[in-house]
Amino acid sequence: MSDIAHRIDQANDEALRRMLVGEPVLVDVIPAAEAMPALKDHMILHAGPPVKWEDMCGPMRGAVAGIAMFEGWAPDLETAARMAGEGAFDFQPNHHFDAVGPMTGMTTIGQPVMVVENRAFGNRAYCTINEGLGKVMRFGGNDAEVLDRLRWLRDDFGPAMGRALRAGDGIPLKSLVARGLTMGDEMHQRNVGCTGLMLRALSPAMAKTASDLGALSKALAFIGGNDQFFLNIAMAMGKAIMDPVRGIEASSIVTAMSRNGTEFGIRVSGTGDTWFTAPVEMPEGLYFPGFTEADANPDMGDSTIVETVGLGGFAMGAAPAVAGFVGAGNASEAANFTRAMAEITSGQNPEWTIPALDYQGVPSGIDIRRVVETGLAPTINTGIAHREPGIGQVGAGVVRAPLACFHQALRAYAEKMGVA
Repeated sequence: MSDIAHRIDQANDEALRRMLVGEPVLVDVIPAAEAMPALKDHMILHAGPPVKWEDMCGPMRGAVAGIAMFEGWAPDLETAARMAGEGAFDFQPNHHFDAVGPMTGMTTIGQPVMVVENRAFGNRAYCTINEGLGKVMRFGGNDAEVLDRLRWLRDDFGPAMGRALRAGDGIPLKSLVARGLTMGDEMHQRNVGCTGLMLRALSPAMAKTASDLGALSKALAFIGGNDQFFLNIAMAMGKAIMDPVRGIEASSIVTAMSRNGTEFGIRVSGTGDTWFTAPVEMPEGLYFPGFTEADANPDMGDSTIVETVGLGGFAMGAAPAVAGFVGAGNASEAANFTRAMAEITSGQNPEWTIPALDYQGVPSGIDIRRVVETGLAPTINTGIAHREPGIGQVGAGVVRAPLACFHQALRAYAEKMGVA
């Protein structure tokens, strides 16, 4: 047993090393079909582990119908829903295509995706552009306003951002996130600081490569008016960091957490790309005026990749402004979330530190053994979608990963290690 314990420690040290030496750089914005050649016509990538149409939640179905109209595969929402039920679309998880997507996570051939390259390992990860707040497709919105915004992102904003990034050598993200943590961001519910830093980094190149001042003004105003613009970049960054951690023999470190509104799933380095799933839980938090928890859908989205790298709920100590919004009694309790998550991780990230915790590094490397031993489930900051399709976001809060995922994963891991 001591030999097995030594192997696990070595494997987890290597997993943490790969996380910490990653060098994620935002390098481009290109069509999803170009970024992911395996992504084909009538294929819809979604958030979370695999899910069938008949098991999809309301907002996921609404987003599917909307993206089918956006791609020109269906003339209206009713026809799109019927086609989905008849098997006209191939549903696949974003994670199976080196991608991630927030909330419903819709990714299809015609959408632009941001490209983050991990220059330490040479891998790339992709995420669509954040649409803004309110009625948006990631929360199940699918009306004309939502579709028009997606077309603008595809035809105008995405190409402009791509030109700007290609004009330079990309934007390094680790140092930008480090600064964001000192500005009150945790990179899941609060991205105000990092969005401002990204706007500052992009603006000169966007101005230099622009041919239409009106279009440039609209693009810059869109970034500046969208406090969550950096979220999708952080997600692609998280995916780019964690993918090289996959497949380390004997490692018990979580490489992905994700949810589709029906199930929550995790992947573990030492068990390959197997999903361990359990019913997703309901978030707790604050609701927009006119909405209550009765309107809420269970949690969803690939955005939990940011918690997987030590941000989001794990970095709550850096973002006291978020603590009240996600149900904490007062701002001083934010640090308690981070301290608790340190109990289930294998180390800290010395480059991502929290001033309020005497510059402690964010807890990094979720260890399934520690989760099961302590009974502490990972804390996740999240938005809340209306349970019906077409309505959109109704609040924000915090949710816990279901412990059943970790129990399943630990049993499979123990069997693989020969100690079950």
